[in-house]
Amino acid sequence: MKVLPFKIPKAKNIGLIYQEDKGAYFYDKLHQHDEIQICYVVKGEGTLLVGDLVNEYASGDILVIGGNQPHVFKSDTSTIQESFMMSLFFTKESFGKTFFELDDFKEIESFFDHAKTSFKVLTNKEILISYFNRLPKSDDFERFIVFLELLKLIIQSDVERLSTFLYHKKFTDNEGKRMGKVMDYTLSNFDKKIDLDEVAGIANMTPNAFCRYFKQRTNKTYFTFLNEIRVERACKLLQNKELLITEISEKSGFKNISNFNRKFKEIKKVSPSEYRLNY
Repeated sequence: MKVLPFKIPKAKNIGLIYQEDKGAYFYDKLHQHDEIQICYVVKGEGTLLVGDLVNEYASGDILVIGGNQPHVFKSDTSTIQESFMMSLFFTKESFGKTFFELDDFKEIESFFDHAKTSFKVLTNKEILISYFNRLPKSDDFERFIVFLELLKLIIQSDVERLSTFLYHKKFTDNEGKRMGKVMDYTLSNFDKKIDLDEVAGIANMTPNAFCRYFKQRTNKTYFTFLNEIRVERACKLLQNKELLITEISEKSGFKNISNFNRKFKEIKKVSPSEYRLNY
């Protein structure tokens, strides 16, 4: 299966695609697709990379992934043995080029603006989940009605942005495979020492060329990205009050506690101790 681009399976001539993902983990390769994805994580947790930001996802999350936004769900199989997600896929033109341009849908314009950088829904989740639970037993027409109800409630909800970087183009197959290898290697080895020569070799590039390549496609340096992954991992570990902060530093890939404290505060705006207290 190609890393990028990713083609959403479509069995018939319909504008709205419903998909269920069940298994030990979600599809764990960096990919992008034309369609906007509205998903409900029924069961599962782990790291979610969207565009240029690293996030955590957990059971009960409702997420909107923008069209052509590179993303990957890296499931944490050490805590949950099964993952389950319901998703709806569509584009703004799925129901006709001018469908969402009609005056009837003016209030939905904000949804498409927010979807460009992807977001997590923070409020009205119980009702939204009840809508999702109707999808498995609905026919195509009923799903379309539920879809409109979802859109209406989502635009009335508080949201949190998942990315800050807009992607206006599709990756080529070669670009996708290269970036996918880098992301997969980083998400699997962030707790170990990673040097520039090593990761540039994964991309089959010289260190200088790789630095330029990565910055152009993510709007940040590789080591900024690596530190963000490590800090997100630390945030999860800080929820375990039995772990010492020095242990968390090492388990997250920081071998120096002062560097860990500095990078954590730089990214989260609070110290690890303050984060743990607030949590």
